[in-house]
Amino acid sequence: MSAVTRHPTLSHWGAYTALVQDGRLIACEPFPRDPAPSSLIHAMPAMVHSPLRVRQPAVREGWLRNRDTSGRGSDRYVEIGWDQALRLVHEELQRVRAEQGPHGVFGGSYGWASAGRVHSAITQTHRFLYAGGGCIEQAGNYSWGAAQFLLPHVIGTYKPLTGRVTDWNSVARHTELLLAFGGMPLRNAQMIAGGAGAHTTEQWLRRTAARGVRFVIVSPTRGDVPAWLDAEWVPIRPNTDTAMMIAMAHTLLVESWHDEAFLHTHCEGYAAYAAYLRGDSDGQPKDAEWAHAICGVPAATIRALARAAAGCRTLINCTWSLQRAHRGEQPYWASIALAAMLGQIGQPGGGFSFGTGSINSASNPRPDVAGPEMPDLRNPAPRAIPVARIADMLLAPGTEYQFNGRAGIYPDVRLVYWAGGNPFHHHQDLNRLARAWQKPETIVVHESWWTPTAKRADIVLPATTTLERNDIGGSTRDRYVFAMHQALAPQGQSRNDFDIYRELAALGGFEAEFTEGRDEMAWIRHVYARMGERWRNGPIAMPEPPPFDAFWQQGYIELPETERDFILFEDFRRDPDAYPLQTPSGRIELYSSKVAGFAYADCPPHPCWLPPAEWLGAPAAQRWPMHLITSQPADRLHSQLDPAPQSRRHKIQEREPVRIHPDDAAPRGIEDGKVVRVFNERGACLAGAILDDGVSPGVLVMSTGAWFDPGKDVERHGNPNVLTLDIGTSQLSQGTSALSALVDIEAWAGPVPELRAYESPLAGDAGGKA
Repeated sequence: MSAVTRHPTLSHWGAYTALVQDGRLIACEPFPRDPAPSSLIHAMPAMVHSPLRVRQPAVREGWLRNRDTSGRGSDRYVEIGWDQALRLVHEELQRVRAEQGPHGVFGGSYGWASAGRVHSAITQTHRFLYAGGGCIEQAGNYSWGAAQFLLPHVIGTYKPLTGRVTDWNSVARHTELLLAFGGMPLRNAQMIAGGAGAHTTEQWLRRTAARGVRFVIVSPTRGDVPAWLDAEWVPIRPNTDTAMMIAMAHTLLVESWHDEAFLHTHCEGYAAYAAYLRGDSDGQPKDAEWAHAICGVPAATIRALARAAAGCRTLINCTWSLQRAHRGEQPYWASIALAAMLGQIGQPGGGFSFGTGSINSASNPRPDVAGPEMPDLRNPAPRAIPVARIADMLLAPGTEYQFNGRAGIYPDVRLVYWAGGNPFHHHQDLNRLARAWQKPETIVVHESWWTPTAKRADIVLPATTTLERNDIGGSTRDRYVFAMHQALAPQGQSRNDFDIYRELAALGGFEAEFTEGRDEMAWIRHVYARMGERWRNGPIAMPEPPPFDAFWQQGYIELPETERDFILFEDFRRDPDAYPLQTPSGRIELYSSKVAGFAYADCPPHPCWLPPAEWLGAPAAQRWPMHLITSQPADRLHSQLDPAPQSRRHKIQEREPVRIHPDDAAPRGIEDGKVVRVFNERGACLAGAILDDGVSPGVLVMSTGAWFDPGKDVERHGNPNVLTLDIGTSQLSQGTSALSALVDIEAWAGPVPELRAYESPLAGDAGGKA
């Protein structure tokens, strides 16, 4: 037995050292400077050596035989050599581009694919497809896509979504009331896009709580806040936060708690919003009684919270999840308007925030300088669809749609090229997506494991994991930059995305444009040098980064702590004329003339209550009386790591858990730990029941990410996205409406079907599973 070797690396759930012996990963040690490392790093040995690894290029039998598309998701696969696989991919790209032009190819690379910046799947995919002539791409993201396109109209930027909000130093010292809509779920704080060197959210929350800050959590579930925080829980009907915020603003207005001066000097459209609050045009004052009928929160509670917020330094915080719902633009706009009414925007510890206390990046103090970043190329045929509208595109090519003030036409996509991500996890109404997925002539996927998406591709190319290549990683919201050393030889015949695309580019005659003359290590050095150059030329003084070889040997560099608190819109508050926002008025737009010009009935020009298509106050609730909330799991990142022991041991009879209030379970004969069926008109899935009085009556809570496992009449594993609604939040942003889903639930009768999510699809390997 050989000696153990140690290799520093990084993942979205944290930095760690990989321990390798005799060519196998045997353990993972957390980064020593991480105060609260995630346990998810310990899933890596099982995942990197999983029997579910794609070990050789593979082609779906039906496609190989006669280009049949109907067998996606059911066909077996045959393994072929790399030369044949690359030739097939090249020929298909050439054929589709010759017949349809660049807009016949969809560059679908979406997901938390890798913390490494050089081997970022989305960057490499786009560089390759751009260099080869262009493609259809995606605009926005599933995480905060509605807010991404709304906020520039309201505050001139979407940067606060990325974590650049009033930092924890200021919150811990100055905030007196932290009003958190959607909660502060620490399970989400394990993650940071780009990778975390230090998980700091819990220590900041504890430090803030120790000062006596009052935490009020507005959420349908008490589990959206750590129990030790001793927060006040205000249960609310899902998707109705907007009504509560509007009613709080009404209380401020009619009781003269609002900051009239700030509203006139720093805001545009206050008069129009005040008229809406009073009900001048519709005769309905948006008071606390009106809101109570919608959101279920007592009118006295709404008024008391409004008065308390006006009487102290208050931070209004929204989780990302609030805008992942039908009409998801409205709670974010309403929270900004409420903060503007209080007049504390730009003050220490006050104003509004997004994701504080949940996403590890939000409010994290860090110098505002560049992180490592792989440069992209220009798309020579630029055209993009809203990210969450992929099924619409595939099912209805040629159809016109509205998006952020412009009209678009869905292209006729014949080839989908996907690397990094799992749409059969993150998209909504997966049965609808499965129908749409039959439309393209060819689907190419790079993947490390036989995921649900890989099992629905025509050509699958085996991709290395982070541990099987060198890279550089880091986040713009974390104070570390990491060298990511290759720890293992590529498993099976897997290759990294860069090398796959380099060979395909050579077949296409554009290798030089794609590689720019650099191999893997040359690109890592280039990204490091480019980061250092941006530090030197940036707006704040930064120490010179060490020479690359010293950085690579050390394994990381640490950025200095910030010298002063960051307060969102501090300069704007001090002098709005000298530091205007990038909105048409230069002010916070409580009424947007630009949005008014779009004339969207589903997104008026000021915050307002618009009933979602599905919520507990909708007529459909008579038939489907439970509102399903889908959340980020604690034991994996979305669908990543789902086959690992850490995820599987929390399942109930191999099914994803669903939390239900005992009062909803009893009349349905549902028992704790038993299998249940969750269903609506879109589909049905099995789950394992957990009775939980911390869930509001009428609400179910399921985590996303169980690998999609459809059976004849029911999804067997507990993937809630067979139930979620696949419509845009509004014509403005076309974001995902995943959290607007009405369902019912019943006890499962009869034998529980065998789980097949982790079975190999290879011909001659029937029955093989992880």
